[in-house]
Amino acid sequence: MGDKFCQPGRRYRRPGAGIVRQAQQEAQMSAAEIYFDDVDLGDEVGPVERIVTDDQVIEFTQVWGREEGPTRFTSREKAQSEGLPEAIVPGAMNIAVMSQLITGWSPTVKLKKLDVVFRSPVLHNRPLTLKGMITDKDIVDDDPTIECHNTMHN
Repeated sequence: MGDKFCQPGRRYRRPGAGIVRQAQQEAQMSAAEIYFDDVDLGDEVGPVERIVTDDQVIEFTQVWGREEGPTRFTSREKAQSEGLPEAIVPGAMNIAVMSQLITGWSPTVKLKKLDVVFRSPVLHNRPLTLKGMITDKDIVDDDPTIECHNTMHN
């Protein structure tokens, strides 16, 4: 899951545990420069596979700093006490993972807006498949804009 969104190494002057897998995972992403004229409706982005590990979630929640102690994000028991099957990946972390699908597609792409609808919890240590499909392209205020419908499946 290329943890660029969660790099405590910069904050604490030590490498973050989640960074270790970054090089392998980024190899899955495209290094090709993609431009507006290269993209057509129906083009696909990905698929890309990611696995969000327990350690990555713990590291994310520590940097995030919103909750302390066992939570539905870090503890199976706490998650089950709240009716969940397992500990879940925080929504903010899911959004970060999804944004990497687009930003990792090409170095020429910039993400302007990301709308997210959560339909089911994302569990730790399970393969996630991320993919997208180009649904619209237009030039808005002299700015080439592409809309992409993205999905993430556990």
